[in-house]
Order: sequence, then structure tokens, then C-alpha cells
Amino acid sequence: MWKEYFSPNTLSEALQLLDKYQSRARIIAGGTDLILEIQRHVRKPEVAIDITRIEALDAITLDDDDRIHIGPAATHNQVVGSALCRERAFPLVKACWQVGSPQIRNRATVAGNLVTASPANDTIAPLRALDAEIVLASVDGERVMPLAEFFKGVRKTALRPNEMVVDVRFPALQPNQVGTFEKLGLRKAQAISVVSVAAVLTFDGATVTDARITLGSAAPTIVRATDAEQFLRGKTLSDAVIAEAGDLAKKAANPISDVRGSAEYRRYAVGVYTRRALQSLRDGTEKDTVPVHPVMLWGDSDGHFPPRRLDENHHRAESDDAIVTIVNGEPKVVRHANDKTLLRMLREDLHLPGSKEGCAEGECGACTVFLDGIAVLSCLVPATRAHHSEIITIEGIDHHPVQEEFVAEGAAQCGYCTPGFIMSGVSLLTETPSPTTDDIKQGFAGNLCRCTGYYKIISAVEKAAKTEEEGA
Repeated sequence: MWKEYFSPNTLSEALQLLDKYQSRARIIAGGTDLILEIQRHVRKPEVAIDITRIEALDAITLDDDDRIHIGPAATHNQVVGSALCRERAFPLVKACWQVGSPQIRNRATVAGNLVTASPANDTIAPLRALDAEIVLASVDGERVMPLAEFFKGVRKTALRPNEMVVDVRFPALQPNQVGTFEKLGLRKAQAISVVSVAAVLTFDGATVTDARITLGSAAPTIVRATDAEQFLRGKTLSDAVIAEAGDLAKKAANPISDVRGSAEYRRYAVGVYTRRALQSLRDGTEKDTVPVHPVMLWGDSDGHFPPRRLDENHHRAESDDAIVTIVNGEPKVVRHANDKTLLRMLREDLHLPGSKEGCAEGECGACTVFLDGIAVLSCLVPATRAHHSEIITIEGIDHHPVQEEFVAEGAAQCGYCTPGFIMSGVSLLTETPSPTTDDIKQGFAGNLCRCTGYYKIISAVEKAAKTEEEGA
């Protein structure tokens, strides 16, 4: 996939590498977009620069000017789990919650979502509604630009070859402000937006004094519904006002027709979802669909990959540079796997066939493993990311109640998806020992099965939870 893979220990090292290799290099954090782009020959970087070992790059903080900062390695699930964001950046939280699956959200970063620059990417619309700025850095210094200026077209940005995103920042919502995000997808999870709408309103009592409404998947880039915004100012949110605002929002849409929906359907949906967003903000129900205690599949970790300073932080594809790792509690040294995914290394070099390749696109969950205790999709993790990390595969799970109840309930038929379900189930019960049915469905949102219809799978986890509780 690449010729060289670097894991710099500092931001300065990363910027120096970018400056050296320029357009031949790509920054990788989550890699959930980049690895797919490489496999589809959309990008052909010679050098990958992994920033996930650098301390504090996944921080989410509030500064003295009441601005929230999202670090370049902060994941979608870390945003969802941030008390600061849930209280003062809820539109972003709601968008992050609807991205992919728990395993995807445990690796995919908000900064990476911005750099990919698809108009369907869910975090861009709420960040624009929150009036976000993006900070770009190189060895020459930093430059700051409004998010609207960063995007130049479909998958095109103002990012220079030697620059990386080092910060995404925006004003925290004030007590007189509310916001939300609405998304139309073709299924409940793992869905690319057909359209999305983000709204942030400022009130004086019941009167709207300012409005920001942004539309995703409705134009080549995220756009603002300025006519609807102007109309809302000075008004209260009556049914008639909300209906008119929805009709005005459609004027800002310039969608295309594709496999997910026609242009006409998208334009109509913009009006519907704008009205839904405004109604929820008026009624105070915008937070109802985001769980108070969302399932992350973090196991017993805090959801942050531990930063580690690496003495051997350069791996070349055509060399015997060693990946030194711990797999299922046993030290391993792997050579000649530096241009592979973690899934391929596990199967081909360590001869652990339990993790399955069902899609190689992060859609099915059959390759789920634990990376430093956090559930991830090994088909979208570089093998070199395992260097000085700890990996647990299905072979490392021994006589867990989830396994036993899968057998007792007949929750496996062909068995191909079963390892991924077992891994997700084990992580879920470690994190949430007494899950509700909704918790189980959240935990399995990234796992697909073609045989059982899911009922027996859910039942098996419910019984496993009872078995663990009785044993405790």
C-alpha cells in the first residue's frame, strides 16, 4: 500500500516528514477513508505518516476564550463521549454518533472526515453551523481559515502538500443557543447521508435572533441555507414559520442524482429534515435519539489509544523491519508485513484465521479485534499500527459466556460473521455488564449476519450477561 511508514513521536517530526515528502506522503490517523482510497487506487501515497502515537493529539478542550478545540487524532467516539461536547457542541456529537459503526468511530477522526472533503461526510455540516475554523500547520508555521474556505469542491481542500490539520476550533454553544443534526440514511447504521441538515439557533426568550442552517449531500460542498436563516430571525418557531423555513432551505440545495437518491428526492428531503430539526429544537427533543450512555466498544479502556514513544518508528515495505507486538498475550515479531493491513498480517503471517475478511471495506464487522483494548476493524488498520501495541483476536477469547450462549442459542449458522459478533459482544459486556436490548443493538451496529436474523444473537448476549451477573 505504501513504500514507507513512519510513526513520529512529536508533531514537529511529523511536519518535517511532510515537508520532506510533500505530495508523496499522507497523514494517517484512523485510516478508515485512506486505506479504502488506496485499495481503490484513488490515492497512491508512497509514504504514510501515522500521528496516533503523538501525545495529546486526541485532546478535546475548552480554552479561555470559550472555544472548543478538537485535536487532529480525536475520534468520533471520543467526541460522543466528551461531556464538554455533549453539553456545548451537541450538533457535532449527534453527527459523530451517526457515523459508521462503533468500530469505525473508534478509529475514524473528525479531522480526517474534514480532509476527505466529501459533501456527504457528516461532521462537516454541524461544524459549519458551529462557525468552526481549521488550523493548518507546516514547518513554515500555521494558518487559520474558516471551514467554509477550506473546501474547494468535491474531495478538494485548501490543504497544501506539506500541511496537516492540527486543530479544529469553534465557539462553544452559549446558554441561549441550541443546535442539532438530522440525517437521512438508507439504514439505521453504516449509512452514507442521502441528505443531512445541521441547525444552530440563538434565542432571546422565544424569539430567534440568529440562525445557522447547513446542508450536507445537497451540493458539491456543504452549503448554508441563507434564505431560511434570514427568514427565521426575529420570529418564534410556530408551525407555519417552521414550514416556511423548510421550503426556503430547499432553495439552497443543488443536489445530484445517484444510487442513493435523485436530485428531486434530495431537494424534497432537505425541506423535511430542516423542519424536523427546527421542530426538535422548539420542543426540546433534539437529544432524545442520542443515548445518555452510548455503547462505544471501549471494553475497560478509556477510549484513548495510549501514546507511546517508539525508538524504531520507520518501517519500509521492501525490508525486514520488524513489527514487534503482543497478540493474545504472546510476544510476536513479524517481518515483511509493513505494507499490509492488520487483518492480512494476522491471517497470513501469524496464521490466526479466526478474524474474517467479509468485505474489506469496514462494512461487515467480521474482522473485529481489540487494539489496546478498543474494538476496531482490522481490515482498516495498518499492520504497522500493531508495533508495540497489544492485539486480541477471537483466538484470545476463551470460554467466554458470549461464546457459550452462542452455542446454546444456536446463534451461529454458517459461522463466518461469528468471530466479529463474539468480539463485539465481549467488548460490550466488559463495558456494559447489564445491557439493555438497545445497548446490544448499538454494540452490534457494525456487525452484519446473513443467516440468523439477529434474534438469536441478541438473545445469546442477553443470556451471557445474566450468566456473568450470576457468576459475579
